[in-house]
Amino acid sequence: MAAEKKCPAVIVLEDGTVYRGTAFAGQGQACGEVVFNTAMAGYQEVLTDPSYKEQILVMTFPLIGSYGINDQDIESGAIHLEGFVVREYQERPSNFRSTRTLARYLDDHGKIGIEGIDTRALTRRIRTQGAMRAIIAAGPVSLDELKARLDAYPGLVGRDIVQTVAGRAISLWQDGAHVTAFRVSARGDRLRVAVFDCGAKHTIFRNLEQLGCEVVVVPSRFGPDDIMSLEPDGVLLSNGPGDPAPLKREVETVRALLGRVPVFGICLGHQLLAQAVGAKTAKLKFGHHGVNQPVKNMLSGRVEITSQNHGFYVLRDTLPDGAFVTHVNLNDDTLEGIRYPSRMAFSVQYHPEAAPGPHDSQYLFEDFVRLMRSRTM
Repeated sequence: MAAEKKCPAVIVLEDGTVYRGTAFAGQGQACGEVVFNTAMAGYQEVLTDPSYKEQILVMTFPLIGSYGINDQDIESGAIHLEGFVVREYQERPSNFRSTRTLARYLDDHGKIGIEGIDTRALTRRIRTQGAMRAIIAAGPVSLDELKARLDAYPGLVGRDIVQTVAGRAISLWQDGAHVTAFRVSARGDRLRVAVFDCGAKHTIFRNLEQLGCEVVVVPSRFGPDDIMSLEPDGVLLSNGPGDPAPLKREVETVRALLGRVPVFGICLGHQLLAQAVGAKTAKLKFGHHGVNQPVKNMLSGRVEITSQNHGFYVLRDTLPDGAFVTHVNLNDDTLEGIRYPSRMAFSVQYHPEAAPGPHDSQYLFEDFVRLMRSRTM
C-alpha cells in the first residue's frame, strides 16, 4: 500500500480498549487472539509460521520492515496470522536479499498491517490482562459493528484449528520443497522420518535433511497404521496452532505409536505427546512468543536461549510415573521438556529449529537421530 493510499486502522480488544493507527497493508477486518512477540528480527519467519493462525501479532521492537522480504526464509507457503501490528513500518528496505517490501507481501496474502500504534502500551495491557480476543480493521469502520463481530468470535480455547493449516496430502521433502508425486520406496541407508504435520515449519524439514534423514511429511489426520506402513525409523510431531486439548484424534494416533518407533515432539507435538500419556494442558496468561526465552536443561545444567511461540502448556503435576522433566522455563517455571525413556520418546515446548532465533537447542535433532540409530543397529 503506497504512502498516499494509507487509511485509518483500528484494533479493538475484548475488554473494550481501542487503539487507532494507520494501515500500511491490507483492507477489511479480521478477528483473532492478540499476542506480542519480543523478537527484534525474524518477522518473515513469524508471518509464515502456521502456529500463528488466528492470532493478531504485536511486535515489541519499534521499527519493522527494514530488511524487506526474501524467498529463502519463509516457513510455509502462506501468511497465517490474522493481523500485524507495529509501531513504525519501514517502507524502503535495505537488504541485498530482499525481493519485495513487507507491505507488498502482506497485501499479496490479503493480510492487514497497521502502524502508528503505541505498541508499548498495548503490550503492557496484554501482560496485565492476558491474551485477549481482538478485531483488527483497515478502512471505514463502525466501532459498534466491530464490537458486535468480536463478541461473536469464539477465540481459540476448545477449538481444533490445526486442520486449517495442516497438510492435506503425503509428501516428500526434497531439496527445499514438497514433492507430492512420489512413491515410498524401500528404505535405503538414510533414516526415514515421518513428520506428523500439524502445521510444520519448513526449518524442521531442513534440519532433518541436513542430518541426512529422508523426510516424509504426513497429514495430522493419518492414523497410526498409515504412518507405520511407511516403515519410518522415527516420527516427529510438529508444531501447530491453537488449543491442544480438543485434538483427540491426533492424541490417539500418538498413543498408538508410542513404544513402536522413536518419537520427538516440538511445541504442539510436545503437548500431544504429553496428552497421549495422560497429562493435561492449560492456557498461559499471555503465552511465550519471542526468541529470547531462557530455558534450563535439567540434565546438563546448561541454560539455553530459545525461540518460542505457544499459548498453552503442559501441567507438570499431571505427568505420569516414568516421565522425566528435562527442561524448565526460567521466567515462569513452566514445563519445557520431557523424556519418556521406556517409550522411546521425548519432547520440548520450544522451537529447537529456531527460525528465527538462536541455535542453542539444535542438538535435540541430533539426539533424535541417535535415538533412531540405536533402534536400527
